[in-house]
Amino acid sequence: MARHSGGRGWYGKVVGAALGVTMLAVGASVWTAQADSVGASSPEATASATPGEDAGHVAVTIAHASDAGASGVNITIDDGPDPAWTPQVLDVLREYEVKATFCMTGIQAQAHPDLVKDVVEAGHKLCNHSVSHDTSMDKKSEAYQAKEILDAERMITEASGGVRPVYYRAPGGAFTPYSRKLAASHGMRPLGWNVDTKDFERPGTDAIVATVERELPNGPTLLFHDAGGDRSQTVEALRRILPWLREQDRTFGFPVR
Repeated sequence: MARHSGGRGWYGKVVGAALGVTMLAVGASVWTAQADSVGASSPEATASATPGEDAGHVAVTIAHASDAGASGVNITIDDGPDPAWTPQVLDVLREYEVKATFCMTGIQAQAHPDLVKDVVEAGHKLCNHSVSHDTSMDKKSEAYQAKEILDAERMITEASGGVRPVYYRAPGGAFTPYSRKLAASHGMRPLGWNVDTKDFERPGTDAIVATVERELPNGPTLLFHDAGGDRSQTVEALRRILPWLREQDRTFGFPVR
């Protein structure tokens, strides 16, 4: 999974202004997103999630498959919720009767709880995308990773009115064995993607659509964004992509857990 680097400066500004409390940045974790174990010396998390639905058992491996089977497609929407664009994305999903997985940051969920509730009420799934969208999380301490993940879980759960996120997507794919194990222990399946539409770069609606058509054979989980800037291209691309996927005899599902 490629790291996102373009169009991300807004997160640093928001976090610098709004979350001076947050984090220790010590130590380093190696980029080992596919490893399957965590050392016994891992520190206990410094924050705890609000109780909600039973966390249950989920795998620590990074999910890509769809629960809709071989013809399934997972629509995933990252970085929101955003008051300008999330409602428009919800409208398009409603128009085509598609359910999606919304990967929310803690700061955005806390700032826009009504939108989090709108997402839940429409039947979509919640995914934890960390507090602050720090794409260098994998190079920071386990205490930092725990705080980013578990504080975001709490913030999203509180904003939703008690519905917990059931997936965890590391910002930019910055997973570590520790972060995956921690997320899974809280009932959040680590979530990857197969098709990165690069819509955050605003390449044009045609380019976003062409990326999906070209890369869909790579796998069923598609990555879009509803925050971080002007997402009008994403909205228009979804209006074209969703009916096209149905024409390909694809069914819409959620990532496996």
